[in-house]
Amino acid sequence: MIPRNRTRQTGVGPTDKLICTGGGTGARPPPTQVFLPASTPKSPPTPPPFAFPGHLSTHSNSRSMEEERTEQGRRRGWRVLAYGGAAVLVAGGLKLLVSALNDRRNRSNSNANDNNERRKRKATGLPGFNVRINLSASEIHKLVDHIISKSEETYDLVASIPLDKVTYANTISPLSELDANQFPLMQSCMFLKMVAVSNDVRKASAEAESKLDSHSLRCRKREDVYRVIKAFAGRGEWLTPEAHRYVEHLIKDFERNGANLNSDKQKELDHLKTQIDELSLQYIRNLTMDDSFLLFNELELAGMPPEFTKSLETDGNGKMKISLRSHHVSPILEHCKIGSTRKIVAVAHGRRCGKENLGILEKLIKLRHRFACLLGYPTYAEYAIEPRMARTSAKVFEFLEDISTNLTDLATRELNVLKDLKRKEEGESPFGPEDLRYYMKKAEEQKFDVDLGTVRRFFPISLVLSGIFKIFQDLFSNATSIPERKSSWHVSGLKFEEIHGIEAWHDTVRLFSVIDFSSGELLGYFFFDMFSREGKYTQSCVLPLQNGCLSPSGTRQLPVALLIAQFPKQVDDKPPLLRFTEVVSLFHEFSHVVHHICNRATISRFSGLRLDADFIEIPSRMLENWCYESLSLKQMSGFYQDITKPVKDELCRSLKKRRDLFSGLKLKQEILLCLVDQIIHSAENIDIVELLKHLHPKVLLGIPLLEGTNPASCFPRFAIGYEATCYSYIWSEVFATDIFASKFQDDLLNQYSGFQFRNKVFAPGGARDPLDLLCDYLGREPSIQPFIERKTRNSLLYCM
Repeated sequence: MIPRNRTRQTGVGPTDKLICTGGGTGARPPPTQVFLPASTPKSPPTPPPFAFPGHLSTHSNSRSMEEERTEQGRRRGWRVLAYGGAAVLVAGGLKLLVSALNDRRNRSNSNANDNNERRKRKATGLPGFNVRINLSASEIHKLVDHIISKSEETYDLVASIPLDKVTYANTISPLSELDANQFPLMQSCMFLKMVAVSNDVRKASAEAESKLDSHSLRCRKREDVYRVIKAFAGRGEWLTPEAHRYVEHLIKDFERNGANLNSDKQKELDHLKTQIDELSLQYIRNLTMDDSFLLFNELELAGMPPEFTKSLETDGNGKMKISLRSHHVSPILEHCKIGSTRKIVAVAHGRRCGKENLGILEKLIKLRHRFACLLGYPTYAEYAIEPRMARTSAKVFEFLEDISTNLTDLATRELNVLKDLKRKEEGESPFGPEDLRYYMKKAEEQKFDVDLGTVRRFFPISLVLSGIFKIFQDLFSNATSIPERKSSWHVSGLKFEEIHGIEAWHDTVRLFSVIDFSSGELLGYFFFDMFSREGKYTQSCVLPLQNGCLSPSGTRQLPVALLIAQFPKQVDDKPPLLRFTEVVSLFHEFSHVVHHICNRATISRFSGLRLDADFIEIPSRMLENWCYESLSLKQMSGFYQDITKPVKDELCRSLKKRRDLFSGLKLKQEILLCLVDQIIHSAENIDIVELLKHLHPKVLLGIPLLEGTNPASCFPRFAIGYEATCYSYIWSEVFATDIFASKFQDDLLNQYSGFQFRNKVFAPGGARDPLDLLCDYLGREPSIQPFIERKTRNSLLYCM
């Protein structure tokens, strides 16, 4: 996962941050990075492999040992089923359909080789498509200069308006139009750093991003433009609710960048920001450069899978090197039978870069506090949370306490199960943090005989993608009877069609259009770059390339998205197969695509993925639930050698139960992290080590903190990237669970609820307050109870 970038504004209106999201069973998705507005804090956090030494990784995106044992065969040239609006997959018919599509594709490829230049066309010739997807390095540099020039011209024009002459047309509208027109141009420059084949293009794209970042910050600090916007706001001119919200956001953008401060305070703010950036880079550099390792003999690594030990380097004396990076630490804590080995590894991992990074973290907390105070906030936590759904740090503390209290009984019983397992295997030795992962894994193996390597054989990419298309098509349809024709039905849903012959940045990239089934309206486009390759960004994510909005003429600019995945190419005769975690991740990411495409906001600033950072993951987290239900899993699955055989009900139930195993203990660990994060960012000077020593046994039911644990080593999220916002992941899951339980749990194919979700949650984008959206959709205030009930119901304790 890429370290989170600074919040970016481009001076053409707030740009979004690169949103990368992923998902998996028993794992939290990597952060969704959307190009988020500068006033919008960062997206929900993705925990590291361990919250602290020995603790369970509930959200690691790495492969399990079982998954690594499966076959690696891949068949070159396979293509996913392109048309997602087809009828429900019927096994025999699907075989014929896939065969026919392959034949047609082969003929098409042959014709393309004969007449390639005539067949291919650039995507810019498509209706409503303004993204430039094949820029050269020199073209990127030229376009960046053009963007900045046009931005400066517009900002200068707005700044020149006399304060007694300000109107929406001469002050606000130019900034809104600038954002709408230039956002796809900016993304054209920046997205190529993640996918371009040419190293020169990737380098130019990264340079463009840095240049646009700097320009954006300058624009959002312009006191002359801020003064004009404030003057307009003070006139009290009647505006639509969306326009009024846009003006409020503009003002807040400027104020959160110090445009309302005097020159001395602005200079101090700049100096603080520079210090924070430098220390953050040093913190990351320290962890990246750390090459510490431990040495163990074969007996000390008892229980480790043979392929793991065979992969280890040796010191020449028969001892094997264990790196303190997650790819070694995580398997040790999960599989090693020797408790002393687990403890040694956990302690060492929790002390990495101890003094250096702890000192940096303490400095960062003080600098952030001063930064927030300069902007008029009492603490950094209040500054970070103000633009989010939670609004205040007090609300976050209340939320975390409520969740923690409701899960204490469940977590206590779960811990007793683990202690009993350890007592049977190791005697009466104390239970420590280093034991959590190992005995959770052991309990899972005793209850569930699920080989994830075997599971993947039921998920060929073609069936998974076709099933996803079908599920989204049906879920967001509105099937209603026509009164005068009782036997007729009106269907309003989504249809996904592949557009062939598009010249993209790589020949494996696919382009799809999304069409409203009933009206025939073209809603938008999305690219799908699915296979891994050298130089490509290494995680799954969704990028908005063009925002949906209305132009001054009343025509609609279409949204365009890019879905990046990392599926291996196939070789030999076997179709590419997905691990179950990859199925969930793809479903999650595609939810973001559909969210972006279904946006109907008028103003580009509020387009589909430019949302409140506490809200952006809620729809996708809610929709992930379809990956754990038999009905939908069967639509996405089929044994790779005989696709007439989908996953069995028993396996579906097991996958669903595994999702929430030991959820009480896992959430207690996460809550500990969130509390430390909130507390240290709610004051200027906190002894972080003593705070962690105090909170650890209190939150984690008496489990002591490992001696010498360094908070800066085991909690990097609140050091860099998610400061004061670590709570957001739990927040989004709680709200997502409430929606699913209330609207879909008893009826996965509830088209009325699905269509309402499309219209009331997807369509407004950021044009309405997210809490108002959810209250309107649910018909009440959101509740934590469905979340608590699901975690309790699916816990291992209730599976025995």
